[in-house]
Amino acid sequence: MSRGRVRVSIPVFAECDPSIIYGVFDTLWGAGRIWDGVKGGTPDGLFEPRLVGAEPGLITLVTGVSIMPQDIADHVVSTDIVFVPNVIVTTETGTAVLDRRLIAWIRQMHEAGAQMYGSCGGSLVLAEAGLLDGYEATTHWIYEPVFRKHFPEVKLRMDRVLVQNGPGHNLVCGGGASSWQDLALLIVAKYGGTEEAIRISKLFLYQWHREGQLPFASMVQNVDHGDGVISKCQDYIAQNYQRQDLIAALVHHSGLPKRSFDRRFRAATGYSPLAYVQTLRIEEAKQLLETTETGIEDICREVGYEDVASFRRLFRKQAGVSPKDYRRKFQLPDYVTGSRPAASGTSVRPRRAAG
Repeated sequence: MSRGRVRVSIPVFAECDPSIIYGVFDTLWGAGRIWDGVKGGTPDGLFEPRLVGAEPGLITLVTGVSIMPQDIADHVVSTDIVFVPNVIVTTETGTAVLDRRLIAWIRQMHEAGAQMYGSCGGSLVLAEAGLLDGYEATTHWIYEPVFRKHFPEVKLRMDRVLVQNGPGHNLVCGGGASSWQDLALLIVAKYGGTEEAIRISKLFLYQWHREGQLPFASMVQNVDHGDGVISKCQDYIAQNYQRQDLIAALVHHSGLPKRSFDRRFRAATGYSPLAYVQTLRIEEAKQLLETTETGIEDICREVGYEDVASFRRLFRKQAGVSPKDYRRKFQLPDYVTGSRPAASGTSVRPRRAAG
């Protein structure tokens, strides 16, 4: 290793997917390095990224790809940065399936002064190591139920792509899957300056996720809760979400007293009945914005709202952007679809988020 290069250790769990591992490695390897036709750089670059495993030999990842770590955790007694890539876990198992040796090593590196970065599900690993207790954190929106179930002492900020905590901001979490790019650029900016971070972002065509991850989030529902009455109510909502009197109709449909219904619905789904209906309606609106040219006022009425201004406010609150900006961000371009989406007024049956 050339003197002065920053050591970045990337722990590799069997539950990792390879895209973030290789993306982070290549980006940091290239930072500060000479590139033909690109201004700036030195022969050796700014960082020395290394893949760390719990033991020697190939690791078969969850996707079936095999990867060979360069270092063994027991042999790495110090490092400057630990970058934890995504791990794929379920709500039931949580992080209990992860290799305890790597978890212990991550904790040891933190105690030795290493900066900690967790990308996507990597923030779950930092939480499992006990590093996020009492702090704010973020993770991929799909892992929110896992995080809240297994780490209730950590305050989740699901609206944020990056959350920095700890002395000197030595604990950094990234949200969605591609937020590793934000983390990598942040590391480059810290150690190589903003000019180098901009150079790398141009070289790799990376962009900061300035609007957060709310625009990318979908409704994560609990449909396996075992409450048959509430399951029937969820089906009823999916078929009647446009009704103005939907909450009252739900209570009648359940056959329960209002207070009992509210309590059981929240216990089963994690939502109040009103929040569930609002979230489902916004999911339906997202789908129409993605797949059609239907006007926003028509979409507002289609999903059960009469007041367009109220609809816009609720949409921005839940999606983080306006309906117009959401359509611009997620509607497929013509060169992908081969033709324009359905014109305004064309009937398009939306997907059922609760189905």
